Amino acid sequence: MDNPLLQDFNTPFNTAPFSKIKEVHFKPAIIKAIEEARKEIDQIVENKEEPTFKNTLEVLDFSGQKLDRITSIFFNLNSAETNEEIQKIAQEVSPLLTEFSNDITLNKDLFNRISTVFKQKDSLDLSSEQKMLLEKRYKSFVRNGANLNEEDQNKLRDINKKLAKLTLKFGENVLAESNDFSLHITKKEDLSGLPEGVIEAAKMLAKQKKEEGWIFTLDYPSYIPFMTYADKRKLRKKMAKAFGARAFRNNNFDNQEIVLKIVQLRHQRAHLLGYKTHAHFVLEERMAETPEKVTGFLNELLEKAKPAALKDFNAVTKLAQKDEIKTLEKWDGAYYSEKLKKERFDLDDEKLKPYFKLENVINGVFTVANKLYDLNFEEIFNIDKYHDDVKTFKVTNQNGEFIAVFYADFFPRKGKRNGAWMTSFKDQWKKDGENSRPHISIVCNFTKPTETKPSLLTFNEVTTLFHEFGHALHGMLANTTYPSLSGTHVYWDFVELPSQVLENWCYEEEALKLFGRHYKTDEMIPMELVKKIKDSSNFLEGMATLRQLSFGLLDMAWHDNDPSGIKNVKAFEVKAFGDTQLYPDVAENCMSTAFSHIFQGGYSAGYYSYKWAEVLDADAFEAFKEQGIFDKETATKFKENILSRGGTEKPMKLYKNFRGKEPSVDALLKRAGLV
Repeated sequence: MDNPLLQDFNTPFNTAPFSKIKEVHFKPAIIKAIEEARKEIDQIVENKEEPTFKNTLEVLDFSGQKLDRITSIFFNLNSAETNEEIQKIAQEVSPLLTEFSNDITLNKDLFNRISTVFKQKDSLDLSSEQKMLLEKRYKSFVRNGANLNEEDQNKLRDINKKLAKLTLKFGENVLAESNDFSLHITKKEDLSGLPEGVIEAAKMLAKQKKEEGWIFTLDYPSYIPFMTYADKRKLRKKMAKAFGARAFRNNNFDNQEIVLKIVQLRHQRAHLLGYKTHAHFVLEERMAETPEKVTGFLNELLEKAKPAALKDFNAVTKLAQKDEIKTLEKWDGAYYSEKLKKERFDLDDEKLKPYFKLENVINGVFTVANKLYDLNFEEIFNIDKYHDDVKTFKVTNQNGEFIAVFYADFFPRKGKRNGAWMTSFKDQWKKDGENSRPHISIVCNFTKPTETKPSLLTFNEVTTLFHEFGHALHGMLANTTYPSLSGTHVYWDFVELPSQVLENWCYEEEALKLFGRHYKTDEMIPMELVKKIKDSSNFLEGMATLRQLSFGLLDMAWHDNDPSGIKNVKAFEVKAFGDTQLYPDVAENCMSTAFSHIFQGGYSAGYYSYKWAEVLDADAFEAFKEQGIFDKETATKFKENILSRGGTEKPMKLYKNFRGKEPSVDALLKRAGLV
């Protein structure tokens, strides 16, 4: 069988030939690519010459590139365009990939070569990037068991294999549970309060499913507007309970046992490697460094945010009491918050949406990138896509030089997980005089166009697009030698800085003027609306901060303790939420069983990094505001010290190179209105 994944792609910009790739190609291609990568490792180990940075570290960093390409294509599809066949293959190939990864880090001869070079590091004439690669690679071998005896190495292999399968299964269960529920409405009065566009989208979905009436799902573009606007409290309750019960229903897709197994295996692995807990293991390679520092950081913010959160909560409760609601429940929060926002600012998403047509917002974010970093985006139609919804762009600089391929995938569908993320199909690197450019993708779940309206974004969706595009810029502008240090390959609590800092432009008049145009009249967004967006930017920020802190503290509770005594996921979670709880608990609901960030994504013992990065982004944006939000000099400093440098230096050094000082928490507290 001709396998397109194993041949040279021979496509424009060497992009993935999606139209030729079938599910049946993946497993054989991955097995073959592992075989080839093993040979590359053997060549390093069998080299009779003395180990040097060039013949060991450099060769190792460029090894397995075919495998990296194939697996990035495969796992990106498993997130954005999956099906039962892809999920089955993922379960089959994940243990093979884990085993191969273990075979590298537990290869004694390979580690000896790296160790030899590492011991000479002070006498070698290495650049700062080479020093970083050497240090990172040496530490990654040690942190993955290179110094363990054979018996413990075998235990580690077993743990890693089990974890790979469990985290995959966790995600599959959440997706299955999200797809399993829908709210089918047949009476028009049950739609009371819902905006016209939301009703139209629900009607369209019902039509697709050959049903009468309207269908609402747990996909964000359907779920969030329903919870925000639906007047029928019992229907909001039904939706909220379904959302909160995902993978917590004692059925085939239940994640309770999986959560307990994952945290226990992570703890066992940390212990085996000589760390007190999984959090100690993870945080050694983060800016925050220790669990104590993270917990101190979260609790300091909690102390500042809690009085504001209680004040916010009381204001929302008071409004709900006018409707004779004695106790504010979770299914009332978004609904009455939106009413309060309207009351205070005369502002709601329905007023704003006509000014945020998706295509205009895309052009807006492209214009912002052009003004800041001289990037040009041209939609192209000669490269393959994995779904018709995907848009593809060629990115160039002001000299017309090729910078990146950019994929954008905006709408929900059955085979796509909820949320929004940035990823890459190919990293950037330099070799043999060539600067090989990256292929970057963002995946979102925005409101689809209907028969009468284009895709109109809520303001929250606008900030989400800017956020993911900030990550994309980090990938696109990468300019490093080694693939493992390129783009977003940075400390996890630093990776959110480029994404979160770009959100700030959404609140600035100068930027909003670029893309806020009415979809029917092309009229510019009125300045009084811009002022209201600005004035309301920290509306209910106390509650929002408390919510983020609750997730960070739950994450730390799972990972900064010995979990062997935990028998009940729900009881443990309720205790962890203790200091941050505002709403009464819902017995049938559980956050942990669908907390994909920490049990499927890479955020275990790292959820705090969203708040950590907010401190960095608030401080960094102050630099832009001081000089003007499109100031070229500030943008160039940010590009050269942060965006293009990837993980070539310690993050704090890169940040200080840009800002001239360490970040201060004061900028965040000021912006959030918490001081």
